[in-house]
Amino acid sequence: MSAPADLAQTPVVAAPFFARGVVIEGRDATHKSRDLGVTFTTPKIDMNQVVHPRTEVPPLLNVKLAEIIDFLVETGQKMMAPDNPYMQECFDRMAATHILPRGVVENTARHAVSYLNKNILMAEVEQNFPDPRALDGWVPKQDFTGRRSFVRAFAPRLIHVLPGNSPGVAVKSVAQGAMVKGINLFKMSSADPFTMVAILRTMAMIDPGHPIVKSMSAVYWRGGDAGIEQVLYRPQYFDKIVAWGGGDAINNVIKYLGPGFQLVSFDPKTSISMVGAEAFASEESLELAADLASADVMTLNQEACVASRFQFVEGSQAQADKFCAALHRRIAARAAASGDVRPLDMDLREQIETMMMMDDEYGVWGKPDGRGVVIRSEEPVDFHPINKTANVVRVDSLDDAVKYINVATQTVGFYPFGRMADYRDRLASGGAQRIVHLGEAGPSTIGNPHDAMYPMHRFVHWMAHEDGRVSPDPAPASLA
Repeated sequence: MSAPADLAQTPVVAAPFFARGVVIEGRDATHKSRDLGVTFTTPKIDMNQVVHPRTEVPPLLNVKLAEIIDFLVETGQKMMAPDNPYMQECFDRMAATHILPRGVVENTARHAVSYLNKNILMAEVEQNFPDPRALDGWVPKQDFTGRRSFVRAFAPRLIHVLPGNSPGVAVKSVAQGAMVKGINLFKMSSADPFTMVAILRTMAMIDPGHPIVKSMSAVYWRGGDAGIEQVLYRPQYFDKIVAWGGGDAINNVIKYLGPGFQLVSFDPKTSISMVGAEAFASEESLELAADLASADVMTLNQEACVASRFQFVEGSQAQADKFCAALHRRIAARAAASGDVRPLDMDLREQIETMMMMDDEYGVWGKPDGRGVVIRSEEPVDFHPINKTANVVRVDSLDDAVKYINVATQTVGFYPFGRMADYRDRLASGGAQRIVHLGEAGPSTIGNPHDAMYPMHRFVHWMAHEDGRVSPDPAPASLA
């Protein structure tokens, strides 16, 4: 997508780095933002600043989890304070480089900060770790043979390859990286090379010497830059890459994997809706189902993985068409309320315009003008619906929709709610990772698995100290 005329005249935006407590300014390298092609500049990456020697234990290792959580909560309070210059500067810069409008970005950031809540953070830890004491020290174990050991969830060394579609990932990545007491290097996205640094600068504003601040760095480089990745993506420096992003980003990381260097992947996902024939029992139920489905389509203006892109509707073509008309009205209303009306990119627009001329095979409600469009088809379209684009696939039975489930299916919004239990095993077998009430794709139960895993449990370096069979000698005090 080419940059709009008003953005084409925007001055070059500077994106500073943050390295273990130090803000690094500079305009040594010039880049283009992913979505709008706006130019931004960054300093040169100093490898010595962002790599923490393995000869030194991680700064957070002996900081109690309770203290870490208290600091994260205070960070959340400071992030959205009106007098926080770093977040306001972040929003100003993102307004020039991000595909979402400033108002949407600010609202998303406010929602993301709600994660930095003591009850939420403790729930995440307790769901990820059956015995959270393992984060704070060596937990004694004894098996049925009498063999004794001590186990610790040791602080990992992580590179986080961040996406640019949501500030929420930055907030959650900081919190989870801190709670596992890791050394964290955040590779920012070209779509958002600002949020992570603003969060870390807020932390430094609270306490520049805090071990969390000393454990975190945030930089940007173009994905695939071998001059940087061949140096950093090594087990000498890091244990794991936590990668978000598209297929190219994940494939680029995979080639560096090997013994001692692992991948925790939040790879590209697609979410869908499944709407049963019960939606057509009355006009009220039809309008309800369409409204719930539109909420899932419009989650983060359809930029998020949880946003529904395909809606499988059980019924006749006439019924599916009624649902499409109702869904389009709801999407258009939400689009108007959001203020985010962006033209679809040229390829997507051309494909939809072609379908509009093939009315014997497709039904199309709306226009590809960024105000919402719904396409009815007998099979899913072969492109990625985005920017308020919904593809309604008519099926005789929701059983027929199950064949379209695969390991890339993240969230399934379901209606009517009473039939969910009949489908959850088949959806899981197909590869889906989450089934929710239609209309609730966005919010999630605190502490639940994400992308079919408990992430923090995978982040840590699990270390065992085998201490032989039980003997009358007490365990060393340092291990108790």
